[in-house]
Amino acid sequence: MHVPNLNDITSAHERIKPFINYTPVLTSSSVNKILNIDLHLKCENFQKVGAFKFRGASNAIRLLNFENAQKGVTTHSSGNHAAALALAAKQLGVPAYIVMPENAPEIKKKAVAGYGAEITFCKPTLEAREETLEIVQKRTGATFIHPYDNFNIIAGQGTAAKELLEEIPDLNIVSAPIGGGGLMSGTAISAKSINPKIKVFGAEPLLADDAFRSFKSGELILAGPPQTIADGLLTSLSNLTFDIIKKNVDDIFTVSEESIIQAMRMIWERMKIIIEPSSAVPIAAILENKSKYAGQKVGIIISGGNVDLEKLPF
Repeated sequence: MHVPNLNDITSAHERIKPFINYTPVLTSSSVNKILNIDLHLKCENFQKVGAFKFRGASNAIRLLNFENAQKGVTTHSSGNHAAALALAAKQLGVPAYIVMPENAPEIKKKAVAGYGAEITFCKPTLEAREETLEIVQKRTGATFIHPYDNFNIIAGQGTAAKELLEEIPDLNIVSAPIGGGGLMSGTAISAKSINPKIKVFGAEPLLADDAFRSFKSGELILAGPPQTIADGLLTSLSNLTFDIIKKNVDDIFTVSEESIIQAMRMIWERMKIIIEPSSAVPIAAILENKSKYAGQKVGIIISGGNVDLEKLPF
């Protein structure tokens, strides 16, 4: 299986640097005191489209040949990848055709439409997404850019951890949330390549724990219909992301919905930054596993900040 390495991530970084935001790394002495760690948040909630996904989408789209780019790009996504691909396509002047489940958050539907993509809605199942995507692809000839099962997407996502470790090189632990595993894969490759001694932890909602179960069993287990507040983490790993995670991640922790809400609220209140529930999952993992993190210098990729303010969990 062809897997990105640090050279691929470095090339991706050079390619996308002019188009992405260099996001800040923020700390809070009061949060450090509560968690008993030295915490550094790589704030991809300040990335374009409000999420890390813009890195991967920018890299993948800029590697298309001219002929394919002219026909446009397509994907299925409940939100952040859809918005990221739509904006990256707009920047390049190529069409974007996005398949979205009809129950996707309103804020994410509005964002995708705002970037000028053509949206086709479908029922909220993977089967419906894939069938609808096939119809759109046949009609348009657009190139499918998968949200995470894609070499160039993973290389792009790995640039966030690369920036984090260049800025804070002496981290003991780096952590990210796991949905389809694109961010976790890129983060793990970057972190282990830059510092082989660093611990890499994944975090996942207990109500969508397919990656945890896959990791512990050594066999890829697909998600059932997950019912978590962390709407960015509803997808299953692919063979590619599972392979990378198996080889590069030290452990995966699952967290309760209550801890996700507590972590999200703590960051809003203490640091005055908006993070979405998916981003709060690795912080919730610290709340639930304090002994594993105690006294360590920890970096977390805050994956995004796209929250429907009409439907706050607190």
